[in-house]
Order: sequence, then structure tokens, then C-alpha cells
Amino acid sequence: MPDQPAGNAYNRGERDTRPWGSWEVLDLGPRHVVKRIVVLPGAQLSLQRHQGRNEHWVVVQGTAKVTLDDEVRTVEENGNVFIPVRTWHRLENPGSTDLSVIEIQYGADLREDDIERRDDIYGRT
Repeated sequence: MPDQPAGNAYNRGERDTRPWGSWEVLDLGPRHVVKRIVVLPGAQLSLQRHQGRNEHWVVVQGTAKVTLDDEVRTVEENGNVFIPVRTWHRLENPGSTDLSVIEIQYGADLREDDIERRDDIYGRT
């Protein structure tokens, strides 16, 4: 299997640091990417949606505050949430320790530029 399948702009082992924390690619294939996401205490990702992929989050450490369209819920360790394509979503860490989430992205378009942001405290569009 190639390191960068069609429709997928990631590479296995790739890492990135963001204002809210970091992510690392753990696995990938033609229609999926598995990432470890770490969200710093008090930080949040942008309110966003994707046109070409679904996501599934599993909380492995900490407590997540998750927004799905107009619903906000708390997801504890070992809890999970499914984010259907075109659903506005946000991941936040309301806790005092790092939040660690395994994210499984799957679909036809797994590129970073599939993100449409509606609200971002870091000024990204």
C-alpha cells in the first residue's frame, strides 16, 4: 500500500502542531486516516464541517466537549461520537489535563482542504 493513497494528502507518521494542540497520523489507506489528536486544556478546534468524509472520535484520555450542529454533549473516556459528512462539529477540552482522541476519518476526500470553518478563535478560514 502506498504511503499516500489517492484522495488522501497525509503520510503515515506525519505530525502537526496547532494552536489548540497537535495531531499525528497513525494509519491510512485509500479511504481512511486514523489520527491521534491531543487538545490542550481549555483549547478548542474550529467549528467545521467536511464535504467528503465522515469522522468517528473515541476519547482515550480526558473529557471532551463535542458540538454536533446545534447539540453540545460531554464525552468521557472510552466514549465515542460519530460525525456524519456535512455536519458542523467542534472538539473542545474543558478539563485541566490534555484530551486525547483517536479520530477515524473515512470517505472519498481526506485532504486537509476539505475543511470548511465557520468559527475559529485562531482566525483561520
